Formats: sequence, structure tokens, C-alpha cells
Amino acid sequence: MSSPFKVFGSNALRTVLLDCLPAFDRDNAVITTVDFAATNHMLEVVRSVGIADVIIGTASAIDTLIGEGKILQGTRTDLATAGIGACVRAGAPRPDISTVNALKRTLLNAKSLSYSKAGQSGIHMAKVIAQLGLADVVNPKAVINASGLVAERVARGEVELGFQQVSELLAVKGIDVIGELPADMQLHSLFAAGIGAGTQQPDAARALIKALRTPRAVAVMREAGLTPA
Repeated sequence: MSSPFKVFGSNALRTVLLDCLPAFDRDNAVITTVDFAATNHMLEVVRSVGIADVIIGTASAIDTLIGEGKILQGTRTDLATAGIGACVRAGAPRPDISTVNALKRTLLNAKSLSYSKAGQSGIHMAKVIAQLGLADVVNPKAVINASGLVAERVARGEVELGFQQVSELLAVKGIDVIGELPADMQLHSLFAAGIGAGTQQPDAARALIKALRTPRAVAVMREAGLTPA
């Protein structure tokens, strides 16, 4: 009989995690459930619920949870880095974001846009908008996603432009990724995994983290817009 196995996962690693779970469940006689969330929301959930076998988030969040005793010391494993990009609905015109000036024009011209409230990408985008001096113009037409995949709003036609980690954008059908933020505006976030302090299945937890570093997982990461660590 298979045992339940719980993962709190970052949306940035959604594609690679879902790809490896069928074989992992079969090989380890478990049934995995995954709660995907942005980093800050994941921190809140782990702190309030606390029980997970494996936790995946930004490296800084994993370190924070190790310090708080929510993740076992010595289990942090770096997985991949992700940069921030933008998307439009599939087939829509593709505005230019390749330079700082082009990004500024695109933000000014967009009728609507969205980014995540609780994720690293959304926190960074709010800073970028402010840094460009566009907060008063852009923020009134921005739809702030509480958590989850911003590109889903774009695919449904709710907003014209979406910003999030490229791997999260590519996890959604019905959108076109138009590129990454210019280097001067970019943020590359490192994502890592750790074993929950309350796990009753440490061997399976280690096996899942190992599965996320196999050649197949690395290939899926690259296809998903991630850079393996």
C-alpha cells in the first residue's frame, strides 16, 4: 500500500517536479501531493502548517526555514536558477523588452499587466517599475496576482502583459514568451530543496531531491527556461 508524501513546491520548478513524480511515486511506493505557491506564500504555509516531506523554494527561503527548524540542517540542495521574463497571449503582438528604454516604452504602452504579489519576480517587478519612475502610471493598470501563475491571466485575456520567472510562464499554454528583462533590470533567483524537519520518510525525501538532479531532470529544466545549478 502506498504512503502519502507531501511536497511544498515553488511554481518555478513546477514543470520538472511534475515530470519526475510518476516514476518517483512508483519507485518509492508513495502518493505525492504538491502544493505549488510563490515563495512568500510558501513560507507562510510552512510556518503555519509545518508538515512537509520536501520543501522547494528560493535558496534564501530554504535557509530561513533551516534557521527556524522547519527544514533539516544539511539538506539544502541547490537545483536551478530562473530569470524573469514577460509574456503575451498566444498570437498577440510582441512588444520589445530587450533594453531598458524598450521595457519602459512597453510598460507605458500596455493597457494592462500582471505580476505576482508574493513571489520573488513580483517583488522585483514592483521595484523595477518604481526604479523606472513609472509607478504612478503603471500601478493603476496592474493586476497583482496573489499567488499562482500570472500567465494564466494572460492566456484568458484578462491582461495584456504578464511578468514572472520564465519557467513559470512556460508552464502555461496559450501564451507567447516575448523575452527576458534586460540585464540591468534582471533578477536571477536560485531555487533549492530541503527535507522537512517533520518528515517520517527521509529516504523517500532524499530520493526525490536526487531525482530532481538527474540528467532527465536537468534536460527538463533547460526546456522549461531554467539554468540547472
